[in-house]
Amino acid sequence: MNELRIRPATPDDLDTVLAFWRTAAEGTSISDDRAGVERLVARDPQALILAERGGELAGTVIAGFDGWRCHLYRLAVAPERRRQGVATALLAAAEERFVRLGGRRADAMVLVRNERARHAWSSAGYGPEEQWRRWVKPLTG
Repeated sequence: MNELRIRPATPDDLDTVLAFWRTAAEGTSISDDRAGVERLVARDPQALILAERGGELAGTVIAGFDGWRCHLYRLAVAPERRRQGVATALLAAAEERFVRLGGRRADAMVLVRNERARHAWSSAGYGPEEQWRRWVKPLTG
C-alpha cells in the first residue's frame, strides 16, 4: 500500500512531526516545540494536515483560518518524497478546508532564500505580493 493518505494530525503525532520538521522543513520557528504544536492542535484540530505514504510521514502543512484570513505554514515534504505530488495533495486539502470554512484567499509564509519553495508555490498558483512586508515582534523573552 503506497497510496498517499491525507489526514489531520492527532496529539500522538506531534513528536514525529517535530522530528520531521528538523529534516524536511526549511528554517525554524519560535513555535517549533511540543507546547506550540500542542496549542495549535488543541485550538484547531484540523489545522495541521499530514500526508503519509507507506505508513510513514511524507509531508505536512498547517492550514490556519482565523475567521478572516487563510494562512499556510510549514509546508514540508520529506526530501526523498519530493516531486511525487505530496505538496500538491497537501495544498489541495488545505484549500478545500479553507473553502469549507468560508475563506476567500490563502497566503503562505515562504522564506525568500528558499528557491525550491518559491518554485513550488508558484507552480501551485501562488505569487508574492511585493508591496507587503512582514513585521514581527516576539511576545516572549
